Amino acid sequence: ATKGYPFDYPKGMEIKGLGGAEEEYIKIFHSGTKLKDGKLFTDGGRVLCVTALGEDLKEAQRRAYERVAGIDWDGCYFRKDIGYKGLD
Repeated sequence: ATKGYPFDYPKGMEIKGLGGAEEEYIKIFHSGTKLKDGKLFTDGGRVLCVTALGEDLKEAQRRAYERVAGIDWDGCYFRKDIGYKGLD
């Protein structure tokens, strides 16, 4: 998500870290992105959703967070609690 979401937030920040080959177990959904001149920019508060598969929930969670760690833009932030309820 973009800093400020769900209230006022900036748009037009270039998204870095999405290039390269995608792993077969990772799927990234775009919801607040815009392509301009071959580059990807933020265009909403909820920008991306990174999902992953694994042999179990713990592995899927680890893979998703590893992929998220490589994505960045000015004001980028993400939840750090996804999946823990299912691991309890």
